[in-house]
Amino acid sequence: MSHTVSVLVPVRNGGDGLRLCLEALLAGDRSPDDLVVVDDGSTDGSPELARQLGARVLQREEGGSGAAHVRNLGARATRGELLVFVDADVVVHRDTLALIEQEFTRDPGLSALFGSYDDHPPGTLVSRYKNLVHHYVHQHARRETANFWTGCGAIRRSVFLSVGGFDERYGGTSIEDIDLGWRLRRAGHRIRLCPDIQGTHLKQWTFWSMVRSDILDRAAPWTRLIVRESFFPADLNLDRKSRLSAVLAWATVCALATGFWRPWLWALAPASLLALGLLNAPLHAFLFRRGGWRLAVAGFFMHVLYFLYSSVTFVITAALALVRRRRTVASPAAEDPLREGPS
Repeated sequence: MSHTVSVLVPVRNGGDGLRLCLEALLAGDRSPDDLVVVDDGSTDGSPELARQLGARVLQREEGGSGAAHVRNLGARATRGELLVFVDADVVVHRDTLALIEQEFTRDPGLSALFGSYDDHPPGTLVSRYKNLVHHYVHQHARRETANFWTGCGAIRRSVFLSVGGFDERYGGTSIEDIDLGWRLRRAGHRIRLCPDIQGTHLKQWTFWSMVRSDILDRAAPWTRLIVRESFFPADLNLDRKSRLSAVLAWATVCALATGFWRPWLWALAPASLLALGLLNAPLHAFLFRRGGWRLAVAGFFMHVLYFLYSSVTFVITAALALVRRRRTVASPAAEDPLREGPS
């Protein structure tokens, strides 16, 4: 059984990445029945480029409306049975759309699915580390999941509309896709991670843009969602290995700090750091295979930092959210849904 497939690409100043993204979608083994680019106030000619390549363009003159709003706008303007979301800086593989349609055809009870970045990203050391870790996590995560991902993900249109689409109270680029996944599972829908469905991520990260995104766009809003739903999933970046890794990272820092008063504690720092390395050895071996010693060593220390700042963000954000919840219970009029997160 075949499906009609609508592909939605949100963009704001996509540049050459948008061209590569659209060309890959159009040149695939299975071309989209409807290719829609939703422009969020671009000033670099992205709408004109998309039209030249044959996409249908929905254009917002005033930008900054947020990814959730832009994707909802595109979804409402399509009629495909399957909605496929692809970021404007992702170049899908030739078989991506064919595999997506095949998966939904094979399993009529499947509501949504998503894939992974591939293992040959271009760019700087930080960019390669960031995208390769994403690839590795998605390749080794559970196949049946409560998450969703819009970098390269698909959902039945009827299901998407039945849960109200993305929550537009998430501004900018945030966890609107994760929130959607949780609402889908809560409504009894099935979501699958399909590691063979892949695309190349073209985004170029700097160290500080990576840290900022990890904290403000992922860790903080994800924590507020966890507190609100009272649900701590053991999957993707929140699996038990990641939790233990954060404990070991902080054990290393605490041993180094307290060693000034109790020198014997300094011996615990290399021990906990070694344990952290062994726990994540398969990932570091993967980084070595893809980028040699330079990427493996740099990736090890960036990963340690990731566990430190992400766990601190979780603790602080969770504490603030719990305090705010208690105040809200005591005084319902004080509730601020935008600060607390979508409901």
